Amino acid sequence: MRWLLSLLILLASGTLASAQSLQEMIDAAPDGAEIVLEPRVYDGPVVIERAVVIDGQGAAVIDGGGAGTVVTIRADGVTLKSLTIRNSGRLHNNTDAGLRVKGNFNVVRDVRIENSLFGLDLTEASNNVFRRNYISSKDMPLELRGDSVRIWYSNDNIFEHNHIEHSRDVVVWYSRGNRIQHNRIQHGRYGIHFMYAHENFAEHNEISDCVVGVFLMYSNDLKVRHNQILRAWGAAGMGVGFKETSGAVVEDNLILGNAVGIYLDPSPWDPDKTNEFHRNEISYNGIGIEFHTEWKGNHFSDNNFRSNFTQISVRGRGTALKETWAGNHWDDFAGFDADGDGIGDAPYEIYSYADRLWMDLPPAAFFRGGLALAALDFVERLAPFSEPKLLLREVDPLLDPVDHAAARAETAPREPLVAQPKSALELLTQ
Repeated sequence: MRWLLSLLILLASGTLASAQSLQEMIDAAPDGAEIVLEPRVYDGPVVIERAVVIDGQGAAVIDGGGAGTVVTIRADGVTLKSLTIRNSGRLHNNTDAGLRVKGNFNVVRDVRIENSLFGLDLTEASNNVFRRNYISSKDMPLELRGDSVRIWYSNDNIFEHNHIEHSRDVVVWYSRGNRIQHNRIQHGRYGIHFMYAHENFAEHNEISDCVVGVFLMYSNDLKVRHNQILRAWGAAGMGVGFKETSGAVVEDNLILGNAVGIYLDPSPWDPDKTNEFHRNEISYNGIGIEFHTEWKGNHFSDNNFRSNFTQISVRGRGTALKETWAGNHWDDFAGFDADGDGIGDAPYEIYSYADRLWMDLPPAAFFRGGLALAALDFVERLAPFSEPKLLLREVDPLLDPVDHAAARAETAPREPLVAQPKSALELLTQ
């Protein structure tokens, strides 16, 4: 057995590698063998069907030549590390990917996946670890790119310290127990999209310049914590979106500079569950929180609402009075604190005036912030044409912003993927 392992090392080091393809080297290796690749380009596709270690030493490349999936792992216990995978095919119906994993207990680390339609495709693959990888798609319109990470019927996987950019979505379908943490996700469509995927975690990620930061759709008991969700702009831009999702915990996030900070389309859907929103910084957004319709079952506490163009919007002539608001800071609160206890002496209230026009008639949003609506709004607040409608009341608003920095510092990673900026404005302009 030892002589065979030595032979494999010689093959990979170049002594006999010129006579064999990478696929032949893998097929000849026994379970547990380590194949150390020399710094050159190897032709794909490659299929790994035994528990081997493949080490590219930071210089080896597996090139798919623009056809099909480049590397497929069909075994358990494989380690793939320190190499580049590039040039998959372009067929969506085949889900052409840089790397497809259909096994369990595998480790993929320090791998670059480039110019691949889909980056990483997991199908019925559980208990795998993906760490410190780089993933980008092909140079094509955003909607035609494949997903950077596609998780399908796959449970209990860990995705951490990866850098993902210029791909479509990180999407999780029909899967549980996955941890997506400490990643940087940039310039995509959905930063992270959960669909019929319960009990997953999205924590400590930086998600920036995507159309949507995190979207929770028909998925229950998700945890979205300690993320930076930045600059989801445009007509459909939103930091965190909900669609008929229940039992979610959204806390300790920085939700900054988005068209809509948090969007809720009837959620929670399960009448026995609530959605919890605690200690979030919801600032510099076009709309802080937008409700698709009047609903109940969402609890908001210890959040900061600062410098949003509109703090709260409710479509369909509804209100947010049925939701729970407790201990939040609103920077446009105009009340006093005579007894110095840090709580406003009067409730914080939001009424609908002329600005209601753009909430009821979406095309009118084009004029939001313009002189015409601003003048109409001023006149109606001065002498209302009709009695204004109360949208929200918080009985005990906080006078001072909640200090979230201490909580973030306690749970910050020892070796963060990116340096932590000093202020919200730095996050928006970096």
